[in-house]
Amino acid sequence: MLLAPLAWVAGCASVGPVAEAPGTHFDGQGWHAVPLPGKSLTSYRWVEKDGRASIAASADRSASMWRRKVNVPSQHLGQASFSWRVDRLIEGASVADADREDAPARVMFTFAGDVARLSARTRMMFELAHALTGEPPPYATLMYVWEGKEPVDSLVINSRTDRVRKIVLDSGASHLGRWRQHRRNLVVDFRRAFGEDPGPLVAIAVMTDADNTRSVAEAWYGPIELD
Repeated sequence: MLLAPLAWVAGCASVGPVAEAPGTHFDGQGWHAVPLPGKSLTSYRWVEKDGRASIAASADRSASMWRRKVNVPSQHLGQASFSWRVDRLIEGASVADADREDAPARVMFTFAGDVARLSARTRMMFELAHALTGEPPPYATLMYVWEGKEPVDSLVINSRTDRVRKIVLDSGASHLGRWRQHRRNLVVDFRRAFGEDPGPLVAIAVMTDADNTRSVAEAWYGPIELD
């Protein structure tokens, strides 16, 4: 589906009236499932895994997000820390292949911006995605992924919309079955991905999906912290 990547993150575009300070956005408050048109829901549950507060994600030929809206002004953006655990890869999946674009683990940060600066084609796609989901897409989405094929630190531009860009943090099977901790500078990564400074951060989400490969996937996500 051409609009699916925009539907992933629709509803994250508006900035609320009260700005949030950086901190841990993992207390269970405000998180909710976000279905995707025509897709079965991935299961998300709050659990304890290896003594760590976690979101357990289980996909069975499904794709949906677990999302929390935030409002962090651009001048307060800095480091993001998070962890994930994957026990097995999705056979044949690759975030660089539009037809097999699944991933066992994704952490997404979505940003507001001036949509009027975008191309006429992109603005039209935004309008269609808004009509389809009832929510406007965000200006830009920076996505970190655990990938089966692409090398670590690869930057992958979504084949269906350049407003979603992915950075590979883990690749292949060498770290399966253990927690992987990551700390990223959101401003530096956004500049690398989009060639400009980020606007306000308006949502954080995780996603485990296996719809395109018609397979199953499982992951655990630890606390997500901004500082």
